[in-house]
Amino acid sequence: MDIFVQQVVSGLATGGIYGSLALALVMIYQATDVVNYAQGEMAMFSTYLAWTLINAGLPYWVAFAATLAIAFVGGLAIERVVIRPVENAPVLTIVIVCIGLLVILNSVAGWVYSYIQKPFPSPFPEKPIRIGNVFFGAHDLGALGVTLVVLLSLYVFFRYTTLGLAMRAAAQNPVSSRLCGIRVGWMLAVGWGLAALVGAVAGMMVAPVVFLDPNMMGGILIYAFASATLGGFTSPGGAVLGGLIVGVIENLVGTYVRFIGTELKLTVALAVILVVLIVKPSGLFGRAAVHRV
Repeated sequence: MDIFVQQVVSGLATGGIYGSLALALVMIYQATDVVNYAQGEMAMFSTYLAWTLINAGLPYWVAFAATLAIAFVGGLAIERVVIRPVENAPVLTIVIVCIGLLVILNSVAGWVYSYIQKPFPSPFPEKPIRIGNVFFGAHDLGALGVTLVVLLSLYVFFRYTTLGLAMRAAAQNPVSSRLCGIRVGWMLAVGWGLAALVGAVAGMMVAPVVFLDPNMMGGILIYAFASATLGGFTSPGGAVLGGLIVGVIENLVGTYVRFIGTELKLTVALAVILVVLIVKPSGLFGRAAVHRV
């Protein structure tokens, strides 16, 4: 029972990271109907920037805040410079642009920082926390806490601020929003910036676990896709909850299903994607898209 509780809490911690990246995917998808395949590499590059700032002597949380600001500006710039010129092109064109961005960011990171794995510091104590007979990793609990704070902040932002409400309106009904005086183009750019910010949080929280290298977000992005698919690409809250579910399932299956272990855990995410697409393509909390023909 102690092992079960420990695996569930650890799964919630990693699931929170998957949910964060899934939320970034959903935010962009809702605004532009595009799946950003470069989201993981954007998070990876932001994490390298945080590593650079920390090595330059900045305290961890100062580097953390500075990285979030840089990631936001970078995401906004990518939307204006890379995505905006092809926004009216066929969806396949935009997908190819996103894949090209993925390759460019990965290659530039490898060129600048090399492909050698680097340790990334954790701001939380190394000593595990004991509750009864169960030991929890301090980083697991801390990462879960940071992730929940970021997600709660986004909820408050979109629910109660003027800018957040304007962004929701621009994503749901661009034409009416323009008639109301909302600058839809800039709202979409801010959405890309926020998605990059959330992805940066996920990257910095997962880097101490998987180590820092240009390919570190490849598997994490697949888990994020599984989370968004499970929760629904039209439901931000569902994507986050989907991430928590996927994280727990991954840990429990890896622990109790012997032939899977740690080597085949990634297949759990692929299985989740396959099953959801067959049984309920819109996800647990998503809504089916209806198009007039």
